[in-house]
Amino acid sequence: MHKLPDPVTLRLFVAVCEEGSLARAAVRETLVASALSKRIAALEAQVGQDLLVRRRRGVEPTPAGEALLRQAREVLNALDRLRAEMGQFDAGMQGSVRVLASSSVLAERLPDDIAAFLASTPGVRVALDERVSPDIVRAVRDGAADIGVLWDRGDLSGLNAVPYRVDHLCVAMAPSHRLARRPSLRFEDTLGEVSIGVVPGGLMDAMLRRQAALVGQSPADRIQVSGMDAACRLVAAGLGLAILPREAAAPHAAAGRLSLVPLAEAWALRQFVIVSRPQPLLSASAALLAAFLRAQAAR
Repeated sequence: MHKLPDPVTLRLFVAVCEEGSLARAAVRETLVASALSKRIAALEAQVGQDLLVRRRRGVEPTPAGEALLRQAREVLNALDRLRAEMGQFDAGMQGSVRVLASSSVLAERLPDDIAAFLASTPGVRVALDERVSPDIVRAVRDGAADIGVLWDRGDLSGLNAVPYRVDHLCVAMAPSHRLARRPSLRFEDTLGEVSIGVVPGGLMDAMLRRQAALVGQSPADRIQVSGMDAACRLVAAGLGLAILPREAAAPHAAAGRLSLVPLAEAWALRQFVIVSRPQPLLSASAALLAAFLRAQAAR
């Protein structure tokens, strides 16, 4: 390869890999699909390797494409850090930060904290997306996201992890449920009841299944949902109970739609953390946001 790909081409290639589709990447990058396809074909010719496996339902990177994807993200992140550093000398936009967060964090205080950050730092743009915890860790490690906010369970090796906020798991149920008047419940007490599964594949889902397996049972999930608000609505309708963070379910309980009974388990207190790559790889804008979130939690 005699000539290095330019940053625009690298960004387009990253978009194709992340979207898994030339058409979706073209929409994301506001480009005509045929022009994007020609750009990727020219990149493959330039590097002398097939970078994508083209299938009927989309594309995925080849081993050579995976290697280029990792390097492309590093190059683009380095350029973003450079722009952010230089932008601090201007009165305008100082940079952008991509944040990935678990559903529990998004259902609680993180949106308010980011809103406060944006109000105090108008020159920084924040893109906020919801992901399950394993995907958050992977994206931060790969440089596809600047910051992740998630439960502190799981493998966080190689990442900076600092405390953010805590929440408390409880048993949420309709006020008419037979267990609703109990002062507290053990997790084992709930396993004979019809339940609502929340965020299948996430860390909490895996942990609850592991705790159930320890007593030789499994959760009797009637329905599985991907968000806290949907879970609260289903529980309020009497379709089952759910293990939910008290902080996320409290507005529904205050309206009289739910009863929240404390979960008497050591693991019911959850610590959330802010994860990022080591400081030299973190943009100035991302470091500023991470410090602000820590300060908000400390207050």
